[in-house]
Amino acid sequence: MSTAPAVDSDKPSGPRSRKGALTRARLLDAAKQIFEENGFLEARISDIAERAGLSHGSFYHYFDSKEQIFREVTEAVQEQISAPLTDVVLVPGSKATPAERLTEAIHSHLVAYRDNARIMGVIEQVSRYDEYVHDLLAARHAKYNGLISESIRQMQLRGMADPALDPAIAAAALGSMTDRFAEMWLAQGWVDCDLDKGAEQVTRLFINALGLERTADAPRRQLKAK
Repeated sequence: MSTAPAVDSDKPSGPRSRKGALTRARLLDAAKQIFEENGFLEARISDIAERAGLSHGSFYHYFDSKEQIFREVTEAVQEQISAPLTDVVLVPGSKATPAERLTEAIHSHLVAYRDNARIMGVIEQVSRYDEYVHDLLAARHAKYNGLISESIRQMQLRGMADPALDPAIAAAALGSMTDRFAEMWLAQGWVDCDLDKGAEQVTRLFINALGLERTADAPRRQLKAK
């Protein structure tokens, strides 16, 4: 059970003035830097305020606690990393093939993860003991696994993906593979490869697992047989 105080429902909506919004953004950016450098437990509110060029007391005008600002940093980072799914893969009316969309989305996802690798390492650590952060990550996984599952189901209905796959299981397995590999590679440094190569290999695994190349080649094979 998390001992962190509940997030104040008034403050996350942010200040109404432009100056206040910019100050709040400075605090969030400074907090991300301090958490990256010092980790969550060693980070201090005074360090965050100083990095933002503000007084210690000014911090509390925008945030109640270190826990609250960390949670908002986490939410912002998760949105940035997840954006390629909705911005590329699930765009309505896209003219690109599923394989083309996967190629672009996975590369963009891994670029975003690389750019946020240090804070992602801290987020993963905190999620092991902070219930709010744990639940936030779990909700994100559930949301996007559901979207991917439905996308797989639609491709199956169109004869584009392996019909033998269970969409929910495939979505969970492939999503977990991508997230865990990104953590091992970009946050922990356990894998040695450049970004383009890593993205290409993850994309190939996705395409092969879903049977996209086999289904795409099927009409051509039928024509040759005739």
